[in-house]
Amino acid sequence: MARAHATIGTRHYAVRIDAGGHGIISDEPKSNGGGNVGPDPYDLLLSSLAACTAITLRMYADRKEWTVRAIAVDLHFIRENKEERIERTITLDGELSEEQRARIAEIAEKTPVTLTLKRGLPIATTLSPGGAAILQGVEQRLDEALDESFPASDPPAVTP
Repeated sequence: MARAHATIGTRHYAVRIDAGGHGIISDEPKSNGGGNVGPDPYDLLLSSLAACTAITLRMYADRKEWTVRAIAVDLHFIRENKEERIERTITLDGELSEEQRARIAEIAEKTPVTLTLKRGLPIATTLSPGGAAILQGVEQRLDEALDESFPASDPPAVTP
């Protein structure tokens, strides 16, 4: 099943995440005291939902042998007062009937990550005996991961 491991050292607030054999950097925007060297946790949450939606819809369209050249999934996390929601817009490039488009919209509501988020799930937290071993190499691995990023692919700064 899915697993992720995150470590943070003293660099505010860059986190090295190892997930499925892949290294990811997460950070807070500069407005929150971070360095904005990676997506923030809510961006990662939306990324998971977007990826799951796109992959599931691609699998479905392929299985049905429908002509779908591309699928785009745009997500926005919205918090108003104490209410939170995600708004999802799916754009399909292909020759699809209205019935096929409606079926794809139905399938989007049934993707694994969509269902998990809609159901909610318990999170059990335990504390293990800690130690200095946690931080061994964290800063170096974080520096190496940051060196791997390409400035051209970094998102533009967003001014509130």
